Amino acid sequence: MISPVTGEQPPLVALRDVSKRFASRMDLASRIAARVGAGPAQQVVRALDSVSLEVKQGEVLGLVGESGCGKSTLGRIVARILEPTSGERFWRGAPYSAFDGRSQRAERLAIQMIFQDPFASLNPRLRIVDVIGEAPVVHGLIGREDREAYVADLMARVGLDASTAKRFPHQFSGGQRSRIGIARALAVQPQFLVCDEAVAALDVSIQAQVLNLFIRLREELSLTYLFISHDLGVVRHLSDRVAIMYLGRVVELATAGEVFARPNHPYTQALLAEIPTIEPRKRAFQPIRGEIPSPLSPPPGCHFHPRCPHSTERCRREQPAFREVAPGHFSACHLNDTK
Repeated sequence: MISPVTGEQPPLVALRDVSKRFASRMDLASRIAARVGAGPAQQVVRALDSVSLEVKQGEVLGLVGESGCGKSTLGRIVARILEPTSGERFWRGAPYSAFDGRSQRAERLAIQMIFQDPFASLNPRLRIVDVIGEAPVVHGLIGREDREAYVADLMARVGLDASTAKRFPHQFSGGQRSRIGIARALAVQPQFLVCDEAVAALDVSIQAQVLNLFIRLREELSLTYLFISHDLGVVRHLSDRVAIMYLGRVVELATAGEVFARPNHPYTQALLAEIPTIEPRKRAFQPIRGEIPSPLSPPPGCHFHPRCPHSTERCRREQPAFREVAPGHFSACHLNDTK
């Protein structure tokens, strides 16, 4: 769908004010006790808080933040594994809700997810030919008689020996299992991959090989990535743009070069200050003070204010606007109002 105003292609995936809440389950007795004030109230985890984000076709958007900030939840919402509590998601400019029947199935197949743990994300009772080949057969992309040849081609594409297709997942190393997970995602011919900490469980040398594989597949298959990671070095190597998340909110968004050269938000600055360097000059190591607050009870105002060295009274009571501070560079910090 091309915009009639600008003539430009819409982003491949877009989120508008997406929030996600997880409420704890309470049995009947707990609900009655809570209602009369004799027991704890239902707990609600605020995983995402009004997140708006766009991923353009062909780009790699890196999503960075500490554990528990909502990165994986956002990835699962993009991939339709989870439904948002509020807000809207768009595919090529049309809301997800507009797709139904055959078009919905095609849209679901167009977005696939690669999970963090290569040991837990593969069914240990299935042979690799079934792990990779089951979905394209079920969805009618290939005939059952073509499955083995199709799987062999996919395994070769991700750097695996096709003669091992009859083995079980436990017979492969961690790096090989990661490649199997990639091949499984590619089997339904997606256009968009959500990569959730896809190399975090691997040794550094194997990480480099898998990252190079992602780069090659992007070029060969014209893929678009949402690449989720807590490792800024990995994101810098792979991403075109970088979004920084903190406690369910995107606090900064810019090109990778801009984020690493001119970080605007105090949280981004603190993350970059923790990256080890080989520079000969000495520098004082100052970790981010405090712990990330609980998403059960996030701080009012700016979520980062309890840990920010620049926080003011305004930060404690008012949420900063996410606005453009330089061309293509967005940040949510009250300090920008004084610049």
